[in-house]
Amino acid sequence: MIPFNYPVEPHQRRHGPIGYVVPESFRPWLRDEFAFRCVYCLRREAWYPGRTSFEIDHLNPVSTFPELSLVYDNLVYSCDVCNSIRGSREIPDPSVKLLVGAVVVDVDGHIRGTSSDAKRIIRILGLDDAEFVAYRMRWIKIVALARMHDPSLFQQLMGFPTELPDLSSLRPPQGNTRPDGISVSYLRLRERGELAATY
Repeated sequence: MIPFNYPVEPHQRRHGPIGYVVPESFRPWLRDEFAFRCVYCLRREAWYPGRTSFEIDHLNPVSTFPELSLVYDNLVYSCDVCNSIRGSREIPDPSVKLLVGAVVVDVDGHIRGTSSDAKRIIRILGLDDAEFVAYRMRWIKIVALARMHDPSLFQQLMGFPTELPDLSSLRPPQGNTRPDGISVSYLRLRERGELAATY
């Protein structure tokens, strides 16, 4: 259900920066990795001013796995609400488990999981509670109205940010294990005229 279309396939990491000493340094990579939206609820940067509403979350909590606190593949891009609710509880990887077929979003904003892992993530984060349901329904209606009556607004709401990170200018202290990912970053796609207007 637009704009809450979960991915069809499990996410394959495109980037692999190594050596940063604080999680925040991974932000530009994670923004691009997860298409500028929360990996859990699909909240988009374009819907809120600035990026302070988005945080870096650890798949394996730092409290249990401190050795993974700076491992890129243990990091995801999350909105502050989902990250706060999740806390340090262990959950399945949302980029692998929250997929079309495993998650169903209805036009009235209700969400349900059809797999045990998706159900668990939805339950732990409260994605099916009344506040989240109302939030999704509101955005579904806003996006539908914009699509019918204001194509420019629809593109703003459903398109990529104007400012896209230039990952080629970044120099992770210990390199990048997936350097080819930069060529398919969203900035490079835009420069080649291959970036979709909406997604």
